Amino acid sequence: MTRRDILRSALALASFPPQVGGALAGLAARRPLFRDVASQVGLDFFLYGGPTREHYMPEIIGAGVALFDYDNDGDLDVYLLQGGLLNPSVRPLLQPPPGWKPGNRLFRNMLSETGKLHFVDVTEKAGVGHIGFGMGVAVGDYDSDGYQDLYITNFGHNVLYHNNGNGTFTDVTGTAGVDDPRWSTSAAWVDYDGDGRLDLFVCDYVDFTVQGNKRCYAPAGELDYCSPRAYDPLPSRLFRNLGNGRFEDVTATSGIGSRNGYGLGVICADFDQDGRMDIYVANDSAANYLWVNQGNGTFKEGALEAGLAYSADGLAKAGMGLAADDIDNDHHLEVIVTNLTGEGVTLFRSDGKGFFDDATAQFRLAQATFGYTGYGVGFLDYDNDGLMDLFIANGAMTIIESLRARSHTAYPYAQKNQLFHNQGPGNGFQDVTGVAGPAFTPIAVGRGVAFGDVNNDGALDIVVTNENGPARLLLNEAGVQGHWLLVRLTAAEGNRFGMGAEVGLFRRGQPTLWRRAHTDGSMLSASDIRVHFGLGSSRRADAVVVRWPAGPSEKWTEIKADQIVTLRKGSGQRL
Repeated sequence: MTRRDILRSALALASFPPQVGGALAGLAARRPLFRDVASQVGLDFFLYGGPTREHYMPEIIGAGVALFDYDNDGDLDVYLLQGGLLNPSVRPLLQPPPGWKPGNRLFRNMLSETGKLHFVDVTEKAGVGHIGFGMGVAVGDYDSDGYQDLYITNFGHNVLYHNNGNGTFTDVTGTAGVDDPRWSTSAAWVDYDGDGRLDLFVCDYVDFTVQGNKRCYAPAGELDYCSPRAYDPLPSRLFRNLGNGRFEDVTATSGIGSRNGYGLGVICADFDQDGRMDIYVANDSAANYLWVNQGNGTFKEGALEAGLAYSADGLAKAGMGLAADDIDNDHHLEVIVTNLTGEGVTLFRSDGKGFFDDATAQFRLAQATFGYTGYGVGFLDYDNDGLMDLFIANGAMTIIESLRARSHTAYPYAQKNQLFHNQGPGNGFQDVTGVAGPAFTPIAVGRGVAFGDVNNDGALDIVVTNENGPARLLLNEAGVQGHWLLVRLTAAEGNRFGMGAEVGLFRRGQPTLWRRAHTDGSMLSASDIRVHFGLGSSRRADAVVVRWPAGPSEKWTEIKADQIVTLRKGSGQRL
């Protein structure tokens, strides 16, 4: 049986009797859609949050991961953020495993050097082993030197690492002026003013301190982690890139500081299709914010008017992870927000004019996600059929009573991750978690997720962090059934990697596919900036169009499938 046959069988499971579905699931497990290969390829990392009976809030939030090519050798490296002990005087409930190392870790991908997927820990050599209580990471080339830089958020002071281009980084936080001593979570690089320089948006969460820790309780009466509403919310921050290695804090003058929120996730895109980059923030237990770019250096909060503040029932949910993509190939963005157990995800559908409606039920995601707390999330075409599928990392934030009763674990927050297949316009998503393979069997406290093709085979892979658990690299085994194209954008100056560009792929008789070049979204994490297209049976693209940020638009024709192609600004046919 081919992988194509296995996938078709997997998608049909929901309509089969349990005994038939079980047989097919066993077959699929022998030829999985994804395999966890982290331990086999040297990605040895354990995220330790130092959980205690004090239930300090940062212990349960987790930390993110970045997939980016820091050395420009053509393959994706992995940067993982680390936690630790918030209060060393309090005995933790769990100890880290033997050999555990404090601080963030950078793993270099040796694929281009050896021809084999393998990672080597180069943290000390690169100088990026910051020791703090890590939260999120944003990737972008802020100084336009052709190398991607790292911004690290923490519970505490943040860090900007400048990529020196020789395999090392330098901490330039102080000189750049981008620190934030409060509790920061997700961050994003975005050229909001169209000057060709990447600016920096930072989500801040709640005004929590270890000394001011509050006691909150589970329904059964024992101590548990508090809701964010136990603490005061904070405003996000916006730093404008001045172009000389320094930034200006424009939080107040831009309007971003006009509202406090419980920011956990952020994604930047042109949501109202006016040619300017907007900023959407998922707020935990409060209305989400859409910062609409006014084109004069200021933003107006417009989530309610756009239909993105609340779900269809008019209630604020526990907004955490975010993703935005054209999932039905109509050139309009859909947006998904992950939430708490008992809420399910919220999927907002665009009308193409800047307005959205809650279409979660129509896309068949309401019931399937109701029993899970979603964190990192992303749309990806895992089987290269031209339709964006969905992955969600799950892990609770409050005690799961059934898990505690069954296993008597000291950390009863684990849930399974979920994989959904896009069935095509009008048909929604099908939950294929049960037949995706053994990589989806373990339960864990899933947190950050990054997406990218780590072995350059045209199939998108997934890296997941787990609170008080090992990182997992889910290597895609299903994508080989369809043709593909991976587009790397480059420019001689300014926004060197085309952050924020729209890329359209045209084929005769087929829907036009529109994707974006970005690293933000998910939660606390950064994904590969290269733009991936699944082409199904198509062996070439008739044309690829790039709408560069702030213009112009260019076209390249007759591009063969199954390759990584570099499109340089200025080398295409100007439109």
